[in-house]
Amino acid sequence: MQPLRGIVFKILSVCMFMAMASLVKASSAEVPPGQAVFFRSFFALPIILGWLAIRHELRDGWKSKNPMGHVWRGLIGTSAMGLGFTGLGLLPLPEVTAIGYAAPLLVVVFAAMFLGENVRAFRLSAVALGMVGVLIVLSPRLSVGTSLNMSETLGAIVVLMGAVLAALAQVFIRKLVQTETTAAIVFWFTITSSLLALLTLPWGWVMPSWPVIAMLVMAGLLGGIGQILLTSSYRYADASLVAPFDYTSMLLALLIGFFIFDEVPTGTMLVGAGIVIAAGVLIIWRERQLGLQRAQQRKATGNVGS
Repeated sequence: MQPLRGIVFKILSVCMFMAMASLVKASSAEVPPGQAVFFRSFFALPIILGWLAIRHELRDGWKSKNPMGHVWRGLIGTSAMGLGFTGLGLLPLPEVTAIGYAAPLLVVVFAAMFLGENVRAFRLSAVALGMVGVLIVLSPRLSVGTSLNMSETLGAIVVLMGAVLAALAQVFIRKLVQTETTAAIVFWFTITSSLLALLTLPWGWVMPSWPVIAMLVMAGLLGGIGQILLTSSYRYADASLVAPFDYTSMLLALLIGFFIFDEVPTGTMLVGAGIVIAAGVLIIWRERQLGLQRAQQRKATGNVGS
């Protein structure tokens, strides 16, 4: 393990994904979400293929033992991406980022429901706390009796739906890793999401201007690089160590939103985001403590048997 390298790769992956989201947001006034999903997926493919070639996995790395698992993961993950891209065109970047933090919280719940994972009171309490934070972020968009901006209300709803589907996609990935390589999971998602995005062609695709085409192509390339960096981060460090660095995305979202899109965060959004981040860190901390306990138990068992 090389934990420092893992942390660096994780932070770089967050930077790539935030830059990608910013480019998608910048192009959202001209290009529909389905078309943006296609560019994001299709132009990530050369990066993924290059990565497989470097790892000498181009010949066999894409092979699958569970093709339908990739199809279902692709359907759910692509839908989540499309909803997220829709939200980027309707809401400020920091708000989309904060609502998206619901996904890792919901993974805990869905893992208990669908995978039979043992989830105890501490993690459930942290999930409940995090969802309170999400509701605080959402409250200005959904409150009855206030002057609602319908497009922003729609944005809040679709981003939350995207977070739910993103959490379900993570559950499918947890199933897939039992039989599939990381390379196969990344490769087939890129393929399926590109093909599924093409199905939105009859619903308003446009011929973008050249600057927008350049932004969308760059979004795809950055997305592919981000996927590789994210995968590499877990190769060099434990997931519990690098996971908290996901939340650097909020700092980036605030800076990009303010300086690029003239978005000033509200106090309500910041409070809600802070609660969600605190809940996420608590869950990660608890996972790390349990992991250390299990390691000590295995060590003790090994010593007894020797």
